[in-house]
Amino acid sequence: MSIHIGAKKGEIAPTVLIPGDPMRAKHFAETLLQDAACFNQVRGMLGYTGSYNGKAVSIMGSGMGMPTLSIYINELVNEYDVKTLIRVGTCGALQPYLKVGDIVIPMSSSTNSGINRLRFNGMDYAPTASFNLLMKAYEAARQRTERVFVGGMFASDLFYQDDPEWWKIWAEYGALVCEMETSALYTLAAKFKVDALSILTVSDSLVTGESSSAEQREKDFPIMAEIALDIAT
Repeated sequence: MSIHIGAKKGEIAPTVLIPGDPMRAKHFAETLLQDAACFNQVRGMLGYTGSYNGKAVSIMGSGMGMPTLSIYINELVNEYDVKTLIRVGTCGALQPYLKVGDIVIPMSSSTNSGINRLRFNGMDYAPTASFNLLMKAYEAARQRTERVFVGGMFASDLFYQDDPEWWKIWAEYGALVCEMETSALYTLAAKFKVDALSILTVSDSLVTGESSSAEQREKDFPIMAEIALDIAT
């Protein structure tokens, strides 16, 4: 066991899908995996291992935000030898053509987080996805005839911001969506020499105000997980 994960060695697969919401992890595991068994309940951060197309895959929540996700990534890689990390989460659209339910695969992630400034002594680092995973995920989404978009995104440490128009500068410079985790995921994957990708579903739009419910976010966006499982197996 590690500090924050109660699994024994061998109970977590080399490939882990990482939704932010632990209840989404539970839902995906119960509906998409065969013989899913829970390996973690510490702090309510549910994790499961099962099989998909005959290959072992794990799904575990990360919580919200880069500091929390970073704890789990460090432990999954260093304590459990995880080699592939695929975030399956929701995001907010920053471009008018993106609709609720669209799939977005970020190539890179800008951020307002200070984590990498601390790590790189005040210099900027550009976290990027693993290209082989990105290419496979894009093709898998196209084969499913999904609306899929690839580009840059913005990861924030703040969910509630004082300036209601904070997002417009990121939209102006081409960021497709915003969320709170991908920058840390891509950075740590580079540090630990493992593969990582985010496959995101648009759950709301900062441009149009369109939004989904909490229940929809938990249960109604399975395509991103199916795409992740396709490329994982």
